[in-house]
Amino acid sequence: MMKKNFYKWHRILGLIALVPVICWCLSGVSHPFMSNWFRPFIPQEVFKPMSQLQMSPKLSLAEVMDTNKLSSVRNFGLVNFDQQTYYQLLMPDSTYRYYSAIDGYEKANGDRLYAEYLARYFTQDSISAIRHAQLQTTFDAHYQPINRLLPVWKISFDRADSMDIYVETAQSRLGTFNNRTRKAMLSFFQQLHTWEFLASVFGNTFRNVVMLTVVIIMTFSLISGLVVYGLLWTRFKTIAQKRRESGVADQRFVHRFHRQLGIIVSFVMLAFSVSGAFHLWVKLRNDRPAVKPFEQLIHRSELVKSNLELPVADSAIKRIGLVKFDGRAYYQVIGKQKQITYMDAQSGQILTDGDMTLATQLANYYRQETVKPIKTEVIKQFTNEYGFINKRLPVVKVSYPKQEDLYIETTSAKLATRVAGMDRAEGLSFIILHKYFGMTWAGKDIRDIVSMLAAAGVLVVSLFGFAAFLKNK
Repeated sequence: MMKKNFYKWHRILGLIALVPVICWCLSGVSHPFMSNWFRPFIPQEVFKPMSQLQMSPKLSLAEVMDTNKLSSVRNFGLVNFDQQTYYQLLMPDSTYRYYSAIDGYEKANGDRLYAEYLARYFTQDSISAIRHAQLQTTFDAHYQPINRLLPVWKISFDRADSMDIYVETAQSRLGTFNNRTRKAMLSFFQQLHTWEFLASVFGNTFRNVVMLTVVIIMTFSLISGLVVYGLLWTRFKTIAQKRRESGVADQRFVHRFHRQLGIIVSFVMLAFSVSGAFHLWVKLRNDRPAVKPFEQLIHRSELVKSNLELPVADSAIKRIGLVKFDGRAYYQVIGKQKQITYMDAQSGQILTDGDMTLATQLANYYRQETVKPIKTEVIKQFTNEYGFINKRLPVVKVSYPKQEDLYIETTSAKLATRVAGMDRAEGLSFIILHKYFGMTWAGKDIRDIVSMLAAAGVLVVSLFGFAAFLKNK
């Protein structure tokens, strides 16, 4: 009786999970094509800015503000495009405005024009017309949360591949790029794998609860199948032996293939389901409103020292901005090796350990709690814990008790990511058990082929199981 009940529940749970499993497997098989083999080529993925010496600004920031009667800004930078150098000012209303560093006049539609310049730089396409340019402040099907950066400009080229380039003008960097094929595959993956259709109607929490429920059902279907095979293994073996001895044709080969292939891919399916369930559970656990990004306001009266008279060679300045903490404004100077120096905007004096001090204050801001960290260190390349999906470099890793690390990008005052004990375990399980990053040593192509075969194996077992159910009717 117990064996019969296990068999019954295996079929019921399997039928409930069948369509979701097919969706996940098909989209899983498509992922390497989207992320690797069919990924469009782009000539440049990293912008290389001119030094301040090459840009040769004639006016200081204070002079530009005085000329245009600006009393305050949130931040600034120097950019060069169309053979002109401009001050890129982040205004109190969070918009970007551009002023000539030669005569102080404002450039109309400056942010859009700079975004178009960056898009042409990354594509090395100076010929194709730009079909559409749009400032995007939210993620969508083609610019997903994994891209991290917001706001960005979406620049759409009028060419055969319908290329879209997403650029962040504030840091002059590439968000992502999609041609027609990749856009179709992104939509396919988002609907079948992450079930965006549920989130768009009912919200993320509902979507994640439903997905977690289905993954749990799938896991119990797998376990019940293994139990059935273990309990009835002797019977299956006896039946097969008698069939061979009598020479009777195998009428239940579909059932047999389902069982045998199921045993082979059971570990793969268990790895997918456990890591997926863990991932969804942690997302639900962390599903709380994000802390509002840090904002600052710097008044013209605080800019006593000219940004063109700082104690550092113009040839060594790759980027420059402003930060304000402890009640004082500082010039934030980024050098050739991405080293960051802080100089008082009133005296020009260099602040010792300025980057670590700012990172700590920002980390406490995002934690909503003032605590002295255990350790701070600059991270200049991606690691196992701080992976490439986080986009931002360099960052400062601010470590707190209980294995809590916050990664802060001080040049944008943004929280790149937060990793605590449970998050660290989930991230490791997901990249190893779900994305097969443990096979990176074999190369990306081999890793992707193995992951495709694993997903295809689960798909075949599921379809054989459904075929066996139909033959029983």
